[in-house]
Amino acid sequence: MLKGKWSAVFFGYTFCPDVCPTTLQSLAEAQDRLGSKAASLQVVFITVDPTRDTPRQLKAYLSSPAFPKGAVGLTGAPAQVAAAAKAYRVFYQNQGAGADYSVEHSSAVYLMDRQGRFDRVIDVSQPPGQIAKQISEAMQGL
Repeated sequence: MLKGKWSAVFFGYTFCPDVCPTTLQSLAEAQDRLGSKAASLQVVFITVDPTRDTPRQLKAYLSSPAFPKGAVGLTGAPAQVAAAAKAYRVFYQNQGAGADYSVEHSSAVYLMDRQGRFDRVIDVSQPPGQIAKQISEAMQGL
């Protein structure tokens, strides 16, 4: 999945009210600024809420025109999600009870190279032009 293209890997969930949509919008704007290099980048969104984030839910969520084009959504059994989160050292924990619970989670975006190896954490608190610059520099080996 991560081999062959640069990948911006982000853990979140579709019911997230703020961090997740904001991060995905920033990545979409940065993707637009990459020009021809955008074809070499995929955004991978891994849910930390596999109970609610079904493949259908992820597909609908990521189809928003405000989010990165071609973003890939991944889910699985809770143990699979936990294993992926552990591999990336991602924290997540359900908060509250009932159908309207939230999920507290870390918000790092991991840039992986074409071989699927970690390159750097992308600072998505920066403006989209700076995010694109971080990705572009990584692609150039800087």
